[in-house]
Amino acid sequence: MATLRVPVTSLDHIEGSEDALVTLVEYGDFQCPHCAAAHPVVKRLQRHFGAKLRFVFRHFPLTEVHPLAAPAAEAAEFAAAHKRFWEMHDGIFDNQDRLGLPLLFTLAGSLALSAPALEQALAKGQYKAKVEQDFMGGVRSGVNGTPGFFINGRRYDGDYDYADMEDAIEATARNAATAR
Repeated sequence: MATLRVPVTSLDHIEGSEDALVTLVEYGDFQCPHCAAAHPVVKRLQRHFGAKLRFVFRHFPLTEVHPLAAPAAEAAEFAAAHKRFWEMHDGIFDNQDRLGLPLLFTLAGSLALSAPALEQALAKGQYKAKVEQDFMGGVRSGVNGTPGFFINGRRYDGDYDYADMEDAIEATARNAATAR
């Protein structure tokens, strides 16, 4: 079974406590329809598990098939630089059917971020290195498609439907609680 080769650090985009029993890491692509389908599942899992679950999102844009994934990831990093990563993340997935530069600029504006500054950042590739760093971490961890999930450092190869992921996270939480 593949394991997460790049540990979670403060440089990651994290929702939830460091003390959570379970850490769910997703390598995702903002243009991937499977990632968009998994997005509400992850949100539901977060609500269900509460403080037991920490969620980490890392970029894994499959640019050969999803040409808008990289600029979307860079726009999310632009938002992160202004402490608005999760709002941009959710906005992109919630509006994936309209994904394009106009949507990214609209989302930036709705978050009180400068659309011209985002446009400049995209033109300069200001956040490209961070996105590539995430991608390469995924490659080293054996990610070969999106969404790629890891539960407490072990790749989750099951379906990303709610019931299967809930079962996997619950089992991991029980094991983690026993080990503490």
